[in-house]
Amino acid sequence: MTASSVCTTPAAIAAERVAGRAPALGAHLYGGGLDVAVFASHATAVDLCLLEEDHSSPTGFSERRLALHRTEHGVWQGHVPGVGAGQRYGFRVHGRWDPAAGLRHNPAKLLLDPYARAVTGGFELAPEVYGHAVDEHLTPLPGLEPSTLDSAGHVRHGVVVAEPPVVPADARPHTPWERTVVYEAHVRGLTERLPGVPEHLRGTYAGLAHPATIAHLRELGVTAVELLPIHASNDEPFLLERGLSNYWGYNTLGFFAPEPRYATAAAQAQGPAAVLEEVRGMVHLLHEAGLEVILDVVYNHTAEGGDGGPSLSWRGLDNTQYYLHDDGRPARLVDVTGCGNSLDFRRVRVMQMTLDSLRYWTERIGVDGFRFDLATTLGRHGTEFTPEHPLLVALATDPVLSRTKLIAEPWDVGPGGWRTGQFPAPMADWNDRFRDAVRTFWLSDPATGAAGGTGGDLRDLATRLAGSADLFAHGPLPGGRGPLASINYVTAHDGFTAADLVTYDHKHNEANGEDNRDGTHDNRSWNHGVEGPVAPGDERGGPGDAARRAGRLPTVHEHGPQILLDRRRSVRNLMGTLLLSAGTPMITAGDELGRSQLGNNNGYCQDNEISWVDWQLEPWQEDLLATTRHLLRLRREHPVLRPAHFATGRTAEGDLIADLAWFRADAERMDSAAWHDSRARVLQMLRSGHAVGDCDLLLVLNGSLTAQDVTLPQGAGTDYALVWDSAWERPSAGEPQVLAPGSVTTMEPLTMRAYLGRRS
Repeated sequence: MTASSVCTTPAAIAAERVAGRAPALGAHLYGGGLDVAVFASHATAVDLCLLEEDHSSPTGFSERRLALHRTEHGVWQGHVPGVGAGQRYGFRVHGRWDPAAGLRHNPAKLLLDPYARAVTGGFELAPEVYGHAVDEHLTPLPGLEPSTLDSAGHVRHGVVVAEPPVVPADARPHTPWERTVVYEAHVRGLTERLPGVPEHLRGTYAGLAHPATIAHLRELGVTAVELLPIHASNDEPFLLERGLSNYWGYNTLGFFAPEPRYATAAAQAQGPAAVLEEVRGMVHLLHEAGLEVILDVVYNHTAEGGDGGPSLSWRGLDNTQYYLHDDGRPARLVDVTGCGNSLDFRRVRVMQMTLDSLRYWTERIGVDGFRFDLATTLGRHGTEFTPEHPLLVALATDPVLSRTKLIAEPWDVGPGGWRTGQFPAPMADWNDRFRDAVRTFWLSDPATGAAGGTGGDLRDLATRLAGSADLFAHGPLPGGRGPLASINYVTAHDGFTAADLVTYDHKHNEANGEDNRDGTHDNRSWNHGVEGPVAPGDERGGPGDAARRAGRLPTVHEHGPQILLDRRRSVRNLMGTLLLSAGTPMITAGDELGRSQLGNNNGYCQDNEISWVDWQLEPWQEDLLATTRHLLRLRREHPVLRPAHFATGRTAEGDLIADLAWFRADAERMDSAAWHDSRARVLQMLRSGHAVGDCDLLLVLNGSLTAQDVTLPQGAGTDYALVWDSAWERPSAGEPQVLAPGSVTTMEPLTMRAYLGRRS
């Protein structure tokens, strides 16, 4: 498509003025036509552009341009009779071009409505998409003059769709937090290779809700699917230049529109309304199966990037009002997200857009909750975070949103960005301290020990097992938010998978095209003596099978069978600790199957077999799946595993034992010396089930590289039934072993056990 210029004179014909009412922001069908309203407080004129495909035009589209009317508080509005669903549209905004003052109005750029309910078309990286003039390498020309090239043929367009009906409250599962188990998944990655899903549905919204997918989720025992972003998004220019794409989708272009590329080919061919209905249908079918839907949402930044990025929507509409700028230098964006820009949550319109978007996805699409990416940015007043930020208060008090599940990723890259445990109720937080403590105890400390060193003591691990009271017991509510506010996880979409944590000491991100410089170095992983896949030597195999199938030859090692046995056990230790600890667990899709990313700990740009779940299972993976199902069944059947309140260490009236107690390997109480002893590697946790009418729970963890004799504590005087041992390749199907208090049992190196003390 050849470059073209556009008339920069404001439209001569005006839309009808909406009188007697204030139309909602966005484009909405009303009264036989279209109501339009957009915020652009510094603009001198705003044109609504109604587009039609026109192959004779240099841009591929003809435009009908209508001037909108300026009203109060920076909003431009109008009504256009006769416009119906399916209409493509955008805005051209006139005003001052003064980058030094942060003003970047350029009517040559067709801008997406921030409230567009649907998008269509593609993004083509070219000089036309930049508000400033660039050369053929997309480098800004001296002087930062405005570009005169028309962007209409190179950007995505908004599409008018009818407002979906409200999803009734009784159509939702309403799973209480104390029964919630989160399953983090990618729409495409989960089903792209799932054999039970028809090929034309794989990797789609419809495929996610296919009976084969739902059967796996229900049999596994999770209660909520947390989807990586499905808001409309754009690929970053630097990825497009390398022939890659943003697979994860953390680069939002529209906060109301679903991403069309995850819809079936049939829905995409039918148009945006069909895409929207496929998303709603997915949510409906998951609800019918008793599964909640949580969306990972990215309100902290947008796809427009840094100062030199393209002009797609907010930058051209009202750059200084939407984005966080340096108060001393208005031209300079303040980046607390690491993505080039940060939305400014001091601004009423930014908070309104966020809340309006959340309500839309809740009420009209039917989702049950949200995980907020880089949530600290949302609570910043300028650069300072406060738990009393107006947006966070609004989330807590909104009659719709306060009833959803709200989860914070409680950090960003700005000053004072780490805020785990500091968000207000009713939010829950991703608990990175849990992740680090579990990895350290089971992986990096043993790796240090195997090399002759000494690891840490048991204090941090115990704190995480008990629900992280140091983080979640404080705040304005007595007792804090409780242990269920801790979203416990060992892996997530970013970082190593569980199988890779036990297979690689170092990240292997060469496929990302950044010479392995991207991704974190702090993995706290352990390859158990050999980096990468190892020849199995037996029929079970072990972590590394995916690499072998991908053509990466495994290392042949004399201790290969033992290494693989150790790796499998370490994965079970990670999964067992996650699912048997106090808090709300989150499993990363595929970890229950031993999924590998071949050592890539930053697969954000890998829309291929590196990131997709591989459902071709080896025997050891079938065993791991059975183990995960067993652990989740224990959690579901025993409320002692799901405490809603922090333990006190005291004995409640009518009980025989303290609500929580800690013991050494010899069944003596942990004392100060034991807690601070870095050589101590055995810990016993006894939790009373009296308050919830359940058995008592005894967890025994042997983090030593050698077998250890363990004496079971007296407890309530009842026998202990062994319900799980991480030494088991597969959960035992027979009657559980029963041991009396005071019994001495030998635990294999690096194993954990779960006992239930059944009271009469």
